Amino acid sequence: MTDNTANGMTPSRLKGPSVEYRIYFAIIFLFSLPWALITWAFGLTAPGSPDEGKGFIARAWSRAAIITPIIFSA
Repeated sequence: MTDNTANGMTPSRLKGPSVEYRIYFAIIFLFSLPWALITWAFGLTAPGSPDEGKGFIARAWSRAAIITPIIFSA
């Protein structure tokens, strides 16, 4: 097996999410913020929801993290 780290060569690093992915994520996050705020406020009056410990920003972030990859996998 070849050692690619010899002679100053390093293995290539994986790139992070593309700019297009980040733009879509930001748009989905911004659109989900009001809905997450409403559901969070209703969750305060009705305990027992699955996201009870999360704030509305964490809810919107997780919703965007679920929806954005679905868009890119299609």
